[in-house]
Amino acid sequence: MAEMRQRTREDVMLIDDELWEALVERTDGAAALCFQCGVCTATCPWGLVKHKPLNVRNMMHQAQLGLKGEAGGLWLCTTCAQCEALCPRGVDIPQVIRGLRSLAWERRETQPGLPSLLWSIFWNNNPWDQPPSQRAAWAKNVAIPDFDPQVHDVLLYIGCTSSYDQRAQRIAVALTKVLTSAGVEFGFLGDEEPCCGEAALSVGHLDYFKEVAAQTADLFNQRGVTNVVTISPHCYDVFQNHYPEIGQGFKAQHYTQFIASLLEEGRLELHQSLDHPVTFQDPCYLGRINGEYAAPRQILRSIPGVQLLEMELSAQDSLCCGGGGGRMWLETPAGERFSDLRIQQASETGADLLATACPFCVTCLEDSIKSQTSNHLQVLDIAELLASVI
Repeated sequence: MAEMRQRTREDVMLIDDELWEALVERTDGAAALCFQCGVCTATCPWGLVKHKPLNVRNMMHQAQLGLKGEAGGLWLCTTCAQCEALCPRGVDIPQVIRGLRSLAWERRETQPGLPSLLWSIFWNNNPWDQPPSQRAAWAKNVAIPDFDPQVHDVLLYIGCTSSYDQRAQRIAVALTKVLTSAGVEFGFLGDEEPCCGEAALSVGHLDYFKEVAAQTADLFNQRGVTNVVTISPHCYDVFQNHYPEIGQGFKAQHYTQFIASLLEEGRLELHQSLDHPVTFQDPCYLGRINGEYAAPRQILRSIPGVQLLEMELSAQDSLCCGGGGGRMWLETPAGERFSDLRIQQASETGADLLATACPFCVTCLEDSIKSQTSNHLQVLDIAELLASVI
């Protein structure tokens, strides 16, 4: 009997009212809608690569009750929103995840390396631990002027990844070529370009994100920015959906949306043919999270000679590359990478080009191809495909 009483005491779960109240405040009570159906756990892509899937339902239940929960699984989430897209109650699960991560920061229960990520944003104005003086080095041989609101209709926001990552820099160069060919009056901010803060938001440091976002919005207002075109869907999402909370005074578009409008207006001419079967990886932050599936496909179909082949999982059902939600800054063990599965699905279409429209997707997919030596797929951003045919 004494042993049974001891076991009962050990199994008692204590509800933390302060934790519950803090989470409700930071997520607008999003977890309250969850009625524990389990669709989120069943549809989470971690179930495709791990023996034990990520128990999203359990995290939602812990959030509802004000329980501390298990910290490790919290950092696996890529915030791909596959769970939210199929949730019968429409629960904003990524918002709950970010709220839980925010509380984990306060309790100092984060993953190794993430504090350094935030310090890099603080000291270097980017999460890549690169000097701010080199932000515009990629453009030394590119004719792109400094933004002037009296001259330019559009600010091209390069973003931290395309400014510092050597592979993603090629996307920035290609896009400037495309915009120039279409006669678009655009400029960029060079070394003065600020970080959008998406990395801080994705890892759940909400207070620091608001600080970075406020500084960036203030700089945009000072420079007279009214129209922003981004390279990364992550930058687009943060401008579109998270900056309004701190007083956004500008309109944001992803570059595929902007180029699709140029094609409709007849401002962009494609002179050469690209005679290749192409398949397309939907970036989660462009597709599921912002509902933009048409623009990238419209662009691909406008390229002469392109045969667009859809993968088994596409559009709303598209498989995440694995780079969102802060996972770009954390190591994913071999054999547990969504991009490995995505490369297999792309190969099964018979395409020899895998197109996407996100620097994170390009990085993850190319890394997976390198590990599959027999695979001859080539990964290119849509901007690069366009630049090759103008």
